[in-house]
Amino acid sequence: MIRTRRKTAYIEPIDVKPLEPDYAEKKCKLLEHAIHQIYDGKAHDVCVYRLNMNVIAMVNHEFADEVYAVLVKAMTFKLQEIATSVKAYRGTLFLMELHGKWMEHLEALDIVMTIFAYLDRACIPGSDKTPVRELGLNLWRDNIIHFSNIRMKLKDTLLETVHKERRGEVIDTGLMGNIVKMLMDLGPSVYQQEFEKHFLDASTNFYRRESQELIECCDCGDYLKKTEKRLNEEIERVSEYLDVQSEIKITNVVKTEMIETHMTRLVHMKNSGLVNMILDDKYEDLGRMYKIFSRVPNGLTLIRGVMTSHIWDTGKQLVTDPERLKDPVGFVQCLLGEKDKHEKIIKLSFKSDTAFQMALNSLFEQFINFNPESPEYISLFLDEKLRKGLKGVTEEAVDILLDKVLILFRYLHKKDVFEVFYKEHLEKRLLSGKSVSDHAERSLLRKLKAVSKDQFTSNLEGIFTEYYNVTEVTSV
Repeated sequence: MIRTRRKTAYIEPIDVKPLEPDYAEKKCKLLEHAIHQIYDGKAHDVCVYRLNMNVIAMVNHEFADEVYAVLVKAMTFKLQEIATSVKAYRGTLFLMELHGKWMEHLEALDIVMTIFAYLDRACIPGSDKTPVRELGLNLWRDNIIHFSNIRMKLKDTLLETVHKERRGEVIDTGLMGNIVKMLMDLGPSVYQQEFEKHFLDASTNFYRRESQELIECCDCGDYLKKTEKRLNEEIERVSEYLDVQSEIKITNVVKTEMIETHMTRLVHMKNSGLVNMILDDKYEDLGRMYKIFSRVPNGLTLIRGVMTSHIWDTGKQLVTDPERLKDPVGFVQCLLGEKDKHEKIIKLSFKSDTAFQMALNSLFEQFINFNPESPEYISLFLDEKLRKGLKGVTEEAVDILLDKVLILFRYLHKKDVFEVFYKEHLEKRLLSGKSVSDHAERSLLRKLKAVSKDQFTSNLEGIFTEYYNVTEVTSV
């Protein structure tokens, strides 16, 4: 057997050239120049790939701090140039220039992020350094938005533009929206500190002055219309160009200055306040007052209190008027009329608010029982209607009227007194044959049966059985 000697493999060592003494300096100048070109609109002259490779190499050679420093330095320099340029403009041109430069900055930042992507991935996490995109936004905030001349001019221009729109002038809402978006992109706190806070302060002053002027020259209805218009305008303004979180804040300003501050005066305004609206059946104005006052603390409580007081005064006068009490049928008819009037207001203007309805019910219960003759008067009212008042009236209308009267019956504390009178009046109607409507009599019996004692309605059924020869009244 022939044995051969195994050869040992030999690997040539890699010749790693030492870095030039000014390696980092040269690469940093290259990166700095590239950033300047990008911000000068010459991105087409920049080789993003080669620059990216340079960043990778520098980071791997442990020059990450130098790379980050040149990035901050170059972007800061160019943004300071932009600030000097932008501050020379005024009014709408200032906003247009600011927005234009902002959009250019975002485009440039996208390219810069690509170049420095490896730095972002390899060195930023876990360090005290800010990621490249966030750095770009922060540098814009610090060098543009917080630049003294621009900061003041931006605030004043935005507020003046809003003021012009409130005066009825047409503004560029798209441009305003772009500026607000820029502030929001820099962070909600930037939007709040640089604009929203000043916007709310200026709005408070504006609506405080306007409300004082309007309250002196407008009647209540006109004032509420103007207030509603302002509220709608502010909501629309938010939807068009402000941040959505501003809506509740600005509407609170309008509500405080235009409603809450003056609501007592508005409700009691001579010749046009709440009571006058009720007396004149101004359902639209009442609905507007309800809607607007519902936005402020205790607004509806105030309306309800004034309305309740008015109803009490009206009802008290009715149930204590000697002349009115001489006419039992007219007395009940007036009660029903007043109740219908205010129920219509509650339904049409106050969105069927249960608190208002409960207050109304409580008042009419007091009115009915304030007059000790009410049980007899209600029975007399029904007797008059069933003798002749319902002649020619549709069955539907009859049921509606009877339902209304039954509500008054429910309010009675002395229902047994009513039962005595009603039985007496029913017997007389049937004996004399003067009942105008068999349907009405039977319908009323069913309704009474639903809310009365069994003994009372049993007695009534007996009367019907005797005079109508009906064997199963309960089935009707």
